[in-house]
Amino acid sequence: MKVRTRSSAIIGTICLVASLALTTASADQPAAPRQAAAKVALKNVATAQNPTAGAAGPGGTVWIAERPGTVRVLDDQGLGEPALDISDETTTDGERGLLGIAFDKEFAHFYISFTNLEGTSTVDEFAMRDGKIQPDTRRTVLTQTQPYSNHNGGDIKFGPDGYLYIALGDGGAGGDPHGNGQNLDTLLGKILRIDPSGGEPYAIPPDNPFVDDPNAKDEIWAYGLRNPWRFSFDAGTGDLLIGDVGQNDWEEIDWAPADSKGGENYGWSQMEGTHPFRGGTEPANHVPPVHEYDRTNLGCSVTGGYVYRGDAIPDLKGQYVYSDYCDGTVRSLRMENGKVTGVNDLGVNGGEVISFAQGGNGELYVLAIGGSISRIDPA
Repeated sequence: MKVRTRSSAIIGTICLVASLALTTASADQPAAPRQAAAKVALKNVATAQNPTAGAAGPGGTVWIAERPGTVRVLDDQGLGEPALDISDETTTDGERGLLGIAFDKEFAHFYISFTNLEGTSTVDEFAMRDGKIQPDTRRTVLTQTQPYSNHNGGDIKFGPDGYLYIALGDGGAGGDPHGNGQNLDTLLGKILRIDPSGGEPYAIPPDNPFVDDPNAKDEIWAYGLRNPWRFSFDAGTGDLLIGDVGQNDWEEIDWAPADSKGGENYGWSQMEGTHPFRGGTEPANHVPPVHEYDRTNLGCSVTGGYVYRGDAIPDLKGQYVYSDYCDGTVRSLRMENGKVTGVNDLGVNGGEVISFAQGGNGELYVLAIGGSISRIDPA
């Protein structure tokens, strides 16, 4: 769902293959030192239909979004029947489909992020009662027209501040032909921050970074992103980490501290990682990635994950776990104060890793577009 244009459009359920080790490099130093990796194993816990996203749900459950438009609940008995089905409202053409799900902190509302039949990015809200979706409460929170069928982004998360963050790609095609990444007058190529409970259809948090700029959209939290397919907040620190899919040469992971006031410019499309893109000039306010890797091998599309905060694997605690759709190797970054101090290959391969999910207990799940849902367990 996030394969760059050079790899051609996604066909069917995204037919890319491969599983080779990536060449990795830190954006802050020539090569981050490798340290002894935590010993982990992948335990298959369920099989879904093209799973794209997951969210910790009420009662210790993990809710799973399936790209064709269904949401199913994973518990100790496995994956249940669909709790929601919007398959007649979306399409899997291009990189479209049901792309993200999220709960607010009280599990009072459930949110879905999908592209409708016209390709418009849409975020809808449902009220929850007794752990169940209330279909008659559905309302649309936000929409954004997409000029092309790729780079839709679509991830959604509630931050530690209680606001809803929404990731949107640059609009698609290749090379950001409309210059959306650096254009503050569009929501495309951005991370947005809104208050869905504060207004109709939503309110703008008063401390958003561009609320006083008449030439910028008030919803914008950060910009200069190509396709921030998966982002997350560190449950331990509140830091924001973004896996931004590159164009031809560099995949990047961006970071912002929990006390950020927003407004970060991650550089696209003047920059691809730490490198000028097609003769671009580095913006004066460019925030470089904390980690990037090239495409020497078959890595082609970074899949952002989570900082591990579970208890099952003590040696992994505090490390950022991520993968690549084309490579499938699960890796981790050791970080201190926003600097990468180590890059680890965890020695397991999740296949065509499209997403990660974090349970309420902090344990992590690996989602492969082919259907497998695996929990990262101690080896």
